[in-house]
Amino acid sequence: MNQAVLQPVADKTQVIRTVVRTHSQYDDSELLPTALLQEDLGIDSIMLAAIVADLNKIFAPSKQLRPDEFDTLDSLIRKFASLELPQIRPVDLPQEPERHRPQQEGGAAKANETDAALTMRDFVGDSSPDPFAKTERFAAFLHSRQQQGLFWYGMASKGLCSNRAVIHDEYEGRDREFLLFASNNYLGLANEPRVLEAIIRTTRSHGATNTGSRLIGGTTDLHKELEYRLAQLKGREDCIVFPSGYSANLGAISALLGPNDLAITDMYNHMSIQDGCKLSGAQKRIFAHNDMASLEEVLQRSQDRRGGRMIVVDGVFSMHGDIVKLPELVRLAKHYGARVLVDDAHSTGVLGASGSGTTEHFGMKGEADLEVGTMSKALGGQGGFIAGDKRVIDYLRFYANSYVFAATIPAPVAAGLIESISLMQTEPQRLAALWDNIRYLKSRLDALGFNTEHSDSAIIPVVIGNEQRAMELGRSVRRRGMFCQTVVFPGVAVGDARLRISVMSSHTREDLDEAVRILREAAEENGLPLNTAGGAHGHA
Repeated sequence: MNQAVLQPVADKTQVIRTVVRTHSQYDDSELLPTALLQEDLGIDSIMLAAIVADLNKIFAPSKQLRPDEFDTLDSLIRKFASLELPQIRPVDLPQEPERHRPQQEGGAAKANETDAALTMRDFVGDSSPDPFAKTERFAAFLHSRQQQGLFWYGMASKGLCSNRAVIHDEYEGRDREFLLFASNNYLGLANEPRVLEAIIRTTRSHGATNTGSRLIGGTTDLHKELEYRLAQLKGREDCIVFPSGYSANLGAISALLGPNDLAITDMYNHMSIQDGCKLSGAQKRIFAHNDMASLEEVLQRSQDRRGGRMIVVDGVFSMHGDIVKLPELVRLAKHYGARVLVDDAHSTGVLGASGSGTTEHFGMKGEADLEVGTMSKALGGQGGFIAGDKRVIDYLRFYANSYVFAATIPAPVAAGLIESISLMQTEPQRLAALWDNIRYLKSRLDALGFNTEHSDSAIIPVVIGNEQRAMELGRSVRRRGMFCQTVVFPGVAVGDARLRISVMSSHTREDLDEAVRILREAAEENGLPLNTAGGAHGHA
């Protein structure tokens, strides 16, 4: 190591606060020691994990500290400041981006707010006395990103979307056909003529919608049949259907947990799980992503507390594509007396011999206490569901507010979903074609040296790291006619930006080869290193 670039670090507290500022984008004056990391500062589990990882690198403790150990800024400072910090450290501490904090003149946002160093994180946790002030500053940021062609979010498609889709390109002012890798229609059921016919037929017999919540006039025979079919698919006693997968997580977690309870969550869980935990009022402990040693530490430390404990995890992690280590997780849950909720949003229709989800994938049907799912992905419809023991489902029908006080999915949608489940079960070639495509595309991208992490599902990430570079890569990809998702904060932590590719059974081998060509050319255009001889590289 070059000693010329070493310097002493005298104030451990300032080092810690610098790392927090780097990730959170707060000014030092805003970081009050008593501030709750999540509730007051809006530092979510992904960001907290990144902060703790950096501090572990800097302080190099004999035993790595974990994100779930901290709930306030003061607890973070006290724990790390109690460690020995070498007198000399390399000048490689996380560098704070030059923050152009909004300087307002006459209510207008200054132009420097559009600087490339800004991220969407800069518009969260605002301390202005006007809660709308952040919206004006964000407007300038959004306008800049759109002018540069970096933000393509929310552009409208026209007609059916399969392996290709016609999308209105707002930058070119015309409709364009894109090679589509941004759809979760994994089995092609959203466009299946038999599904569409079931929806049309039921619209004529049942009307467009149900005009009420399930408990008060909104239940039809088709809702009951759908719940029965989903329970059968999952191998459970009963099932309850919600307006969406998001509301299913909100309803289940907030109904089953309260202030005396503990929610134990993976740091990469979907936002619907995080919001369900907040809404419940339960305390929350985070364990390192898919790290069963970290989970066991949380379970051990919480054994003597009063109240219940529930481990809540994704089956497939939506921005990473990897699968939860369910066998070990369930073993730990049983040993320590905790319940388990698995969110199968990206697992239903994808994992398992019949596509029923994560538990089938591991040969563990019925061993998770609750299985949550969405029907807007592989099943090609709309709505969410929870499957489990009948007594638990009956309880949720009266205590899950997002079920009790919301109108449910229309009967025609339920009819389409019933048909989708039937087709998924009677046409296994759909699932086989999906997995052929997943394995082929991932192997091609890995051979080129793209960082696809540990994906083992229909979601394949291309990890870049830097947000600006990821957006530029996404722009280059779209310019060449491929539409996939560019994921930045809050979808992932600042510094972990990526492209997210969704594979479908309807993609042809030619589609996959074209996607590989486009990604390779876009990477070369943006100076991202590739290894055409094989292997993998880290974050670009």
